[in-house]
Amino acid sequence: MSTLTNLDLQNIPRHVAFIMDGNGRWAKNKGQHRLFGHAAGVESVKEVIKTARELGVAYLTMYAFSTENWARPSDEVEGLMNLLVDAIANEVDEMHANGVRLLTIGDIKGLPGNCYQSLLEAMERTKDNTALTLVLALNYSARKEILNAAIATHKKLLSGELSLDDINDTEFSKLLDTKDIPDPELLVRTSGECRISNFLLWQLSYTELLFTDTHWPDFRRKAFIDAIAAYQKRERRFGMVSEQIQTTK
Repeated sequence: MSTLTNLDLQNIPRHVAFIMDGNGRWAKNKGQHRLFGHAAGVESVKEVIKTARELGVAYLTMYAFSTENWARPSDEVEGLMNLLVDAIANEVDEMHANGVRLLTIGDIKGLPGNCYQSLLEAMERTKDNTALTLVLALNYSARKEILNAAIATHKKLLSGELSLDDINDTEFSKLLDTKDIPDPELLVRTSGECRISNFLLWQLSYTELLFTDTHWPDFRRKAFIDAIAAYQKRERRFGMVSEQIQTTK
């Protein structure tokens, strides 16, 4: 069983984001339907949440369903939606008991009615929890998010609520889906793919990116701890040089 011995518990990322890739390939390798892999992936989500609480991570963002995923076979999309409803129903009591708050980003109104309602109920139930915030990106597109923020900025300019001099990174960020969520320090993508796939394009500007060959259903406690250990070996310079970073510590 993995331990935390080699981790610096004073250097745990506050926010970790995940692109949970490889469910279908994992299932195919086992001669199973892709939905078998998605169901196994739910178990990884549960273990990652548990490990995040153990480590002291404050925010987890999971890329659960993109706007592009609607192009997948209809039986897979329907199965994913049913799996989401079942997972929320089965896990909301434990989430609430463990102090986990559920949030979403993306156009959840575009989801099937039962999914939308389940999400609303779970978010309402857990809204006052403070141990960990779990953010599900559902029917999410980072390009659409940025476009919506640009349109909102334009409307505020027209109404006089904002002037051109008011517009900066901070003000623009307040119009994004993630306005109440800190930017991730670490992004993990599983299954060997090395791209961001229209996920948190604004928020990942200074995020450490980690790509692993492990398929998501196999990404459990040890893999998460290993990812944090790899993160702690990085030097986050934010445009500065190493010597400057050392003098600010």
